[in-house]
Amino acid sequence: MVNEKKMVSQVIAGDMAAFALLVRQYERLVFHIVGRLVENREDAKDVCQEVFISVYKGLPGFAFQSKLSSWIGRIAWRTAVSYLRKYKKSRMSAWPSGDACNDYEQVAYETPHDTTTKKELFSCIHRLIKQLPDRYKTVVTLYHFNEYSYHEIAAATGLPDGTVKGNLFRARKLLREKLEVHLGKELV
Repeated sequence: MVNEKKMVSQVIAGDMAAFALLVRQYERLVFHIVGRLVENREDAKDVCQEVFISVYKGLPGFAFQSKLSSWIGRIAWRTAVSYLRKYKKSRMSAWPSGDACNDYEQVAYETPHDTTTKKELFSCIHRLIKQLPDRYKTVVTLYHFNEYSYHEIAAATGLPDGTVKGNLFRARKLLREKLEVHLGKELV
């Protein structure tokens, strides 16, 4: 385990090896957050670079009042949302009608034998998550895939705990409704 305070002080002092270590330690978190919001992989990489530039510039003001990962996650989320506001030209304003999950491309390397009900459902859920409004997509991703607590999500996004809980509840409800349409039955 890396001593974060020591690493931060080394980065502030200009130690680029310490900054490289910081990037390696948090690049998966940053790419995961950014990648859920910015769908184009190349654009997501550019946004991630912007995140780490912001982290580097902002480290002198970081006072360890929260976890370093939460602080970096918040910068990633804000940078991705800012990117979307500036550059995303067309957004889905409504859910697709009919069978939402089959309207999207299938993974080219899967064969019919590879495809199981569980894999199809998992794939469908991921596609449906991508269609969620950003505020819902973020909390679902951080809670279910990154295993963040409500408080950690609140710290990363700057939202109050109650708003995080409400957004997670509404996101799950939307996902359930869409899955019910896709599966043609009520989920337990």
